Amino acid sequence: MDLRYPIGEYVPRAALTPHERAAAIADISALPQKLRDAVAGLSREQFDTPYRPGGWTVRQVVHHVRDSHLNSYVRFKLALTENEPTIKPYEEARWAELADSRETPVEVSLALLEALHHRWDILLRSLRPEDFARRLRHPERGTMTLDDMAGYYAWHSRHHVAHITSLRQREGWK
Repeated sequence: MDLRYPIGEYVPRAALTPHERAAAIADISALPQKLRDAVAGLSREQFDTPYRPGGWTVRQVVHHVRDSHLNSYVRFKLALTENEPTIKPYEEARWAELADSRETPVEVSLALLEALHHRWDILLRSLRPEDFARRLRHPERGTMTLDDMAGYYAWHSRHHVAHITSLRQREGWK
């Protein structure tokens, strides 16, 4: 198994079916609890263990998810309120090296994710099917729809939880 992609690499879809969209929303909604469960009971030393050789620590993964999902939530709102906005990417690897990602207790990000995902869930469930066709421009990835974004962030949620749960399994951490 490639430790970078414990659930496989993301495979983009042109558009989601109503069932796939509902599943993506459910995955996004479930992320805070699944992430909290994945890190439950870990020691400080375990939080500072890389999930793979050369990879981020568990702490950095949790804070990365917070950074990424904050950006995504804003991108959804921009796409819903502007005509095909160009969004700003960010240097996620460099963000992960900043002190707030290396030193902050994970509880800070877990609490923020719970509040953020509560709002995001309300927003996503309020959208009409045609709203998911709204577009934004990513300078590196090109034009994307909100369906693309929902599918990607559902995968992203499962992907990073799997980084932690697969590390726990490999290390025998209960």
